[in-house]
Amino acid sequence: MKQDFLKYQAQTSPYPLGMEVSHAVDSYIFDTNGKKYLDFVAGVSAVSLGHQNKRVNEAIINQLNKYSHVMVYGEYAQHPAVEYCKLLVQNLHPSLNKVYLVNSGTEACEGALKLVRRVTGRSQLISCHNAYHGNTMGSMSVMGFEERKQVFRPLIPDVDFITFNNEDDIQKITSKTAGIILESIQGGAGFIEPKNDFLAKVKKRCEEVGALMIIDEIQPGFGRTGKLFGYENYNVVPDVVIIGKGMAGGMPVGGFIANSNYMDLLSHDPKLGHITTFGGHPVIAAASLATLQEILEKDYISQSLAKEKIFRELLVHPLIEEVRGKGLMLAAMTKSAEITNEVILRCQDKGLILFWLLFEGKAIRITPPLTISEEEIREGCKIILEVMDEVMNEN
Repeated sequence: MKQDFLKYQAQTSPYPLGMEVSHAVDSYIFDTNGKKYLDFVAGVSAVSLGHQNKRVNEAIINQLNKYSHVMVYGEYAQHPAVEYCKLLVQNLHPSLNKVYLVNSGTEACEGALKLVRRVTGRSQLISCHNAYHGNTMGSMSVMGFEERKQVFRPLIPDVDFITFNNEDDIQKITSKTAGIILESIQGGAGFIEPKNDFLAKVKKRCEEVGALMIIDEIQPGFGRTGKLFGYENYNVVPDVVIIGKGMAGGMPVGGFIANSNYMDLLSHDPKLGHITTFGGHPVIAAASLATLQEILEKDYISQSLAKEKIFRELLVHPLIEEVRGKGLMLAAMTKSAEITNEVILRCQDKGLILFWLLFEGKAIRITPPLTISEEEIREGCKIILEVMDEVMNEN
């Protein structure tokens, strides 16, 4: 299977991990040789409730037995999507009261960027250095990492960049700015949290000049940081919220949320301001609804902070310089990218799945399912420390 994988599927890197997957259950993935791997990555923060969550699976099966795709997004009222959007809005600030469902995080970003231009009539977009918001052309245009996008230029024009947590840069938001897009916690840059009310200060500046603030919750969202959404930790309410990854228990999905006065502008002048065939797909929406219900009804959101404490207590080692992030969005920072590579690869050999971050080579990604147990956390951390001992003793 691995040979066919390399031959017939386009690759994203020269050296994919290439595990041949047999099945996955709860916090574990099994390969075709029967080896079990503890999953500390959760499909890069997407499998919020672990693999094969019963409630999500039943929702998918039940919906499949009723109907699947019947019409492009926005034409028919379909129960799973309606109920999902309703429940989501009921758990948000009153100003965030209308949802547009799409197929991925990057499409959600595209929709949000179009929305702020439509609302304000302005063109300038501002993002942050080392930001990541997706990989389609608009999303790539607001990616703050030139190495990854230079060969694809020209991208969309009138995009400028500031430095996350640099308060002086906030003044670059002006009356020419349509919107600024920020992650509530910078992901690819190394799980960097906002400091000194940075997000609230950005929002205040936006209000002063009539710009809109987009917060990207694709990775921090849905309980991973001890709140339903990461921005709730930082005393701010954005104008637009982008969602994806963990919202459907591992199914492909995305969405953007804003005030209905803004969202309704996408329906006219011109009509079809944003369209998608499969957005709000009933099977995916059913999975999203089940995932959100489970997260809200169980204690997973507050548990993420308790589990963070366990990780921080255990991950103490001479090779770990710090542990960044919040809740179950953590990055163990080693002394070098070489050490990080060695640790990640050796841990997989020993049955623990870890992963990298996009731009910060020294970071070891730790983003397990919200459902991970304390025993599993201890099991995985023990492997990490054993591997680090090996690496340290060899150098």
